[in-house]
Amino acid sequence: MGQLIKAVLVLAVLGFLGLVGYAYLADLTPQKSQVKVPVMLHAD
Repeated sequence: MGQLIKAVLVLAVLGFLGLVGYAYLADLTPQKSQVKVPVMLHAD
């Protein structure tokens, strides 16, 4: 039972380190684009 808990903890730590590494090394910048929408105002 102790080995199972140890294995789960090791996998959790490796998963966390993988997530941190992906966040730092991956290109996570959003794509930018300009949007122009005509607006009709009814000021009566």
